[in-house]
Amino acid sequence: MMRDITIGQYYRADSPIHRLDPRVKLAGTFFFMISLFFQKSILTYVLAVLALVAVVKISRVPFSFMVRGLKPILYILLFSVLINMFFVPGVVIAKLWIFQITREGVIQAAFMGLRLIVLILGASLLTLTTTPNQLTDGLEKMFGCLKKIKIPVHEIAMMMSIALRFIPILTEETDKIMKAQMARGADLDSGNLIQKIKSMVPILVPLFVAAIRRANDLAMAMEAKCYNGSDGRTKMKPLVYAKADKTAYGIELFYIAAMIGLAFVSRRIGLSF
Repeated sequence: MMRDITIGQYYRADSPIHRLDPRVKLAGTFFFMISLFFQKSILTYVLAVLALVAVVKISRVPFSFMVRGLKPILYILLFSVLINMFFVPGVVIAKLWIFQITREGVIQAAFMGLRLIVLILGASLLTLTTTPNQLTDGLEKMFGCLKKIKIPVHEIAMMMSIALRFIPILTEETDKIMKAQMARGADLDSGNLIQKIKSMVPILVPLFVAAIRRANDLAMAMEAKCYNGSDGRTKMKPLVYAKADKTAYGIELFYIAAMIGLAFVSRRIGLSF
């Protein structure tokens, strides 16, 4: 399960998506997430899914690799679907004990599940095609205007990129600790809920120790390199928009315009829910 976490990982490939400016990918991810909550209609969801499939195809990231990232949220996804299915009022189509399944609940649950899946895949695609250094530079450049009101943009961007970078590292560390404990005879699967929680203590303690040790090593390395924040720092690879980046911005604006148009059409013909 721990190996299935894809958010924070970088998939190395030579694709047009990988070569885009990180600011373009950050803006595209933001627009895509906003569009998923913009309008509840069949047409807008179809467009969102088609756009995601097209970008994944262009990025050359294996779709099976991205789908693996859905396994850790399987229980959250199932819980969200069941809550919407049983507790949304409407026309009753089935009854299970004290719970009622309504037609509106089934529709809401289906679209809620689809929204969560597409949301996770879209967010994963950003980190899979962008290195932590590129994310830091992109965030700092996009929100550089906030420095005028004394907001430490560089430090915030650095913390976010380090947090994303540590996700796969801690995942790998957790996997090693679990295997080591199982080799010593630890039983991590059997027993009731309380026993399973207690069995996680021998994993969490060394994991926290390893995380603190890595954080200390990182801090010492940054101090040894005389890191002092964004003041006076230069970039080895400064961000400059290329023709492909401007084209990508145009595609993103077209996507937003298409979403607004489809939302209006869906409302007129009754496909909204």
